[in-house]
Amino acid sequence: MATLPLLRPCCFLPTPTLKPSLTRPTPFLPLKSKKNPQNGAVGTRMSNTATPPPTERLISIASYALPFFNSLQYGRYLLAQNPTLAVLFDPIVPLLAFYRSIPYSSFVAFFALYLGIVRNPSFPRYVRFNAMQAVTLDVLLVLPLLFHRIFSPARGGPILVWSSNAIFIFSLICFVYSVASCVLGRTPHLPFVADAASRQI
Repeated sequence: MATLPLLRPCCFLPTPTLKPSLTRPTPFLPLKSKKNPQNGAVGTRMSNTATPPPTERLISIASYALPFFNSLQYGRYLLAQNPTLAVLFDPIVPLLAFYRSIPYSSFVAFFALYLGIVRNPSFPRYVRFNAMQAVTLDVLLVLPLLFHRIFSPARGGPILVWSSNAIFIFSLICFVYSVASCVLGRTPHLPFVADAASRQI
């Protein structure tokens, strides 16, 4: 009996079995990285258009002075009938007198804009487009004057007065709209003029 191993009570106990866990391990989920809104996060809008500098806007505004000065001759009937409206144009009378005192000032300004700005690739497209719009508008304003000189309608007739007033109001609206757009740094698109100007740029 000496060779028999010692019997212990624990030998007769059943071997504990491992029960499967009721909770499964949580799979690894990558943390969502927070993008910086300044580095291109979703929801931010990137502006593709930049505001032109003040120098470009000033040159564009000066370009529209050419068709505006040449259109004042069409407003003689309207300003004569409305003296109150004529007072608004008194501040530009000295500048207009200086402009008309230069011989062939209209032709000089026309070729200066077309050859010096429109056809000059050193200027940005914003300036060249506005200069081309001003040149195109100036050409359109010459056509009624040529028609008047060729056909010589009755001086001071109702058709002449009505057409001159309409041309002057149209040119005045174009001038105010173009100058306001350039001040805000936007590109003005004049009717009947913008498409023709875009094809020349």
